[in-house]
Amino acid sequence: MTTRLTVAILGPGGTGGLLAALLSRAGHRVICLARAGTADILRTNGIRVRSGQFGDFGAQVEADTELREPVDACVIAVKHTALDAALSRVPAAALGDALVVPLLNGVEHPAALRARYRPDRVAPAVIRVESTRVAPGEIEHGSPFTEIDLAGDDVPQPLLDTLATALTAAGPATRVVDDETAALWAKMAFLAPFALLTTRYGLPLGEARTRHRDELQALVAETAAVSRACGAPADPAQALARYDSFPPATKSSMQRDAEAGRPLELDAIGGALLRAADRNGVPAPVTARLVSELRAAGH
Repeated sequence: MTTRLTVAILGPGGTGGLLAALLSRAGHRVICLARAGTADILRTNGIRVRSGQFGDFGAQVEADTELREPVDACVIAVKHTALDAALSRVPAAALGDALVVPLLNGVEHPAALRARYRPDRVAPAVIRVESTRVAPGEIEHGSPFTEIDLAGDDVPQPLLDTLATALTAAGPATRVVDDETAALWAKMAFLAPFALLTTRYGLPLGEARTRHRDELQALVAETAAVSRACGAPADPAQALARYDSFPPATKSSMQRDAEAGRPLELDAIGGALLRAADRNGVPAPVTARLVSELRAAGH
């Protein structure tokens, strides 16, 4: 039998809202942390999910503007651009010994979180899912999969296993991986070329991978070289094959943010990649040019 957990979800948007609803449906206590208006809606109406994988369902959750009591885990599901402001909703004193599970893009956030919370409770995770918040408490889950890799090199294994078991039983296929660096860079190595290229040219993946093939190959090679220098394996050919297998209309989340006029995770993705390249003496001229051009465009 799965242990009943109390889980805080910081940022009940597309990803966080989906996890909150699934965990609640599975019998866990869920506290969503959000702005006052969103928290009021969630307390009153709960969360509605439309999903081909999990079905259409509603789930009741608790909601507040700030964490006020101990929990077993706090999932951080905001974007990097909102992270600093959002963390004010999770005081270290209230969090206590809870697991901190960031689902953020990039590779630099674990160090920042370990400086703020118990270092041996920060368990970075990578999630593969396409899920969108269409309104507060209204989630459309579009991908036929929801997969989580849960890491945390210094986190006690039983804590990771307990959370992974609960998540898997609730729906998302969750595995504990033993190399945090490899897990984070595997996501970065796939995300950075895809995000930078599609956003720079304002094209869906199908057109970007055809019209700007040379740049895509260069971005993949540069990112793989940086990943390997950071101690994480990378396979450029496999990355290109994944891009080629995606539907032509696929857009990156960074491109969607640009189209909607939202702040971009450019520094968390492109900036972090260039900082790692610089630290390790790895040339990344194409990445540097695209990041520079995106910044010059006001991003």
